Amino acid sequence: MRPAQLSVTEIERLIRDPYAIYARRVLGLGALDPLRPAPDARLRGTVLHRVIEAFVAGRPEARTDPQTEPREAARARLRALAEAELAARVPWPTARRLWLARLMRVADWYLDREDARMGTPVLLERAGAIAVPPTGLTLVARPDRIDRLPCGALEILDYKTGTVPGPREQKHFAKQLLLEAAMAERGAFAALGPSRVARVAYLGLGGTPKEDVTEITPALSAGVWEDLGHLLGHYAEPGRGYAARRAPRTETAEGDFDHLARFGEWDMTDDPVTIPVGRPQGEQP
Repeated sequence: MRPAQLSVTEIERLIRDPYAIYARRVLGLGALDPLRPAPDARLRGTVLHRVIEAFVAGRPEARTDPQTEPREAARARLRALAEAELAARVPWPTARRLWLARLMRVADWYLDREDARMGTPVLLERAGAIAVPPTGLTLVARPDRIDRLPCGALEILDYKTGTVPGPREQKHFAKQLLLEAAMAERGAFAALGPSRVARVAYLGLGGTPKEDVTEITPALSAGVWEDLGHLLGHYAEPGRGYAARRAPRTETAEGDFDHLARFGEWDMTDDPVTIPVGRPQGEQP
C-alpha cells in the first residue's frame, strides 16, 4: 500500500508532513475544491508558468544577437501572451489587471536575464522519471525549463511567484531542483540522455525579483541522490508510520489533512505515541 511513485515536489512534503503523503498516496484522498473559487496563488503560478513557457518557446534561436528581438518587441510579446492567458483562465477582472501589472513590473528584470543567458532551451515542461534504489520507487519531475549550455552541460530553471527558497532551505527541505539535476545526470529525461548539470536556478518573479543559483558539483549531486535513497528507504520499512507535521514551515502553517490527523487534540510539544493499525500479523480476516 505504500507509494510506488512520488514527484520531486512531494519530497519536501514527505519531509515536512509525512501524513499528507499517507493521506494522498495511500488513502487516495485530496482536498475538496472550494465552494467559491478565488484567484489564489496556485492559479497565479499556473498562469505565470504558461506565459513564460510560451514566451521562451517563441524566442529567436540566435540569442547572442540582441537585435533578433528588440526589447520593446519582447515586452510587447510578453504582454500579449500574458493578456491572452489571463483572459482564458482568470475570470476576475481585478485579478487580471493586478497580475498583469505585477508581471510587467518585473518584465525588464526578467528580459535582462533572458538576454544574458548563454544556453539554448532544450526542454520545456516535459516529464521525466527514474527508479530510485534500493526501494524501486519511481521519482517523477516536470522541470519548467532545461537549457543546454555551450559547454554541453545543462542548466535547470524554475520560476516562482512566491518566495525563492534559500540555500539552507534547499539543502534540507526544498530539494526540487537538486533532485531534478540528479535525475538529469542519470538519464531520467529521455530526450536529453545522461548529461552533466552545471547549475540550477530559481527565478523569483514576485514583487522583489530574485535569481538564486546553485552550482552543481559531482559531490553535491551524489549526496542528494544518496540522501533521497535513505529517506525513501526509511518510509519503505513495514513498521514505519507517516507522522503528521514533522517539520512544518511555521507553527501556524495549515495542511489539507490536519483535521484527519486530529491536530488540535495534540500539539507539537506532546510526546509521540505509536499506535499500530490493521490486523496483527497472521490473524485471519
